[in-house]
Amino acid sequence: MTGTAPVPFTADDYKARMDRAARQAADAGLAGLLVAPGPDLVWLTGYAPPAVTERLTLLVLAAGREPVLVVPTLEAPDAEKATGAPALALRDWTDGKDPYALTAALLDAQGRFGVSDNAWALHLLGLQKTLPGTSYVSLTEALPMLRAVKDAAELERLAAAGAAADAAFEEIRNVRFSGRRESEVAADLAALLRRFGHSQVDFTIVASGPNGANPHHEAGDRRIERGDMVVLDFGGLRDGYGSDTSRTVHVGEPIEEERRVHDLVREAQEAGFRAVRPGAACQDVDRAARAVIADAGYGEYFIHRTGHGIGVTTHEPPYMIEGEEQPLVPGMCFSVEPGVYLPGRFGVRIEDIVTVTEDGGRRLNDTERGMVTVD
Repeated sequence: MTGTAPVPFTADDYKARMDRAARQAADAGLAGLLVAPGPDLVWLTGYAPPAVTERLTLLVLAAGREPVLVVPTLEAPDAEKATGAPALALRDWTDGKDPYALTAALLDAQGRFGVSDNAWALHLLGLQKTLPGTSYVSLTEALPMLRAVKDAAELERLAAAGAAADAAFEEIRNVRFSGRRESEVAADLAALLRRFGHSQVDFTIVASGPNGANPHHEAGDRRIERGDMVVLDFGGLRDGYGSDTSRTVHVGEPIEEERRVHDLVREAQEAGFRAVRPGAACQDVDRAARAVIADAGYGEYFIHRTGHGIGVTTHEPPYMIEGEEQPLVPGMCFSVEPGVYLPGRFGVRIEDIVTVTEDGGRRLNDTERGMVTVD
């Protein structure tokens, strides 16, 4: 099951994104945005350089000005083929020339600019040396919601990625766990994600028994035993958009406490989901899920935020955490993933990707949330 290919994004789609980004930058009091290779550049232009190099590549956006992509001459032919290229101007530079002088001519010499988080210090310092009157702020700090609200085409891709991850879970629950290493089950999960259309696998956490108490455990050589709880957390990119889901299974029949904790996390996950609605604050989702676990006496064992945004990366703003007052808006997509982690014993996490609708929320994962037993 790979599904049908999504409708491709067009040059107009990328132009609309660049225009919106420039307007938001101006509204935030910035002279513009400087976007280096990475997820932001792909989202804004459709362009990903063929290789990561020390040569400067930078998209310059400013309200009322034509977007400009500064690229090395040897990579200009690839940039010209990007879907968003018709909506911007290319300025190329050859080895031996000063790319910072070229870029400086496009900037307000006293401006404050938002810079994509993965820009190289080498390039930022080079610009600052050329234009000492400029200042910079990270894009995540300046415009944290830039990519947060998805349009219909993006939601379609996220839903397809979620369905693919669900299909992988339905398959993995039928394989043998007992007697196999965590790394072997993780390899099975990665292969299933690829079979169901993922081009990139970002993580396949298989945390058995006491390893389940570590939320970011990396699958290792531990052999899974009968009686183990096993936390499965996996995801990646399908058609450029992310999946991320968690389910906790049990090898054989669980004992009463294991079932009780699993039921508690499922109840907390449901409470977090039901808190999703337009106008609610991100922290309301965290509070709803956390209250269920705290009221049951396990609050100290819920040791991470309730969720994170997802889009062209598997982790991005907004974050479902206490103190985040950003209102939820239709089109936002994020995880709801409470957990309980009992050191030295076991852990439980249940996670769905949820999108905000006009009157509530919609899950993009829909596999069994109750206790699943495996062999």
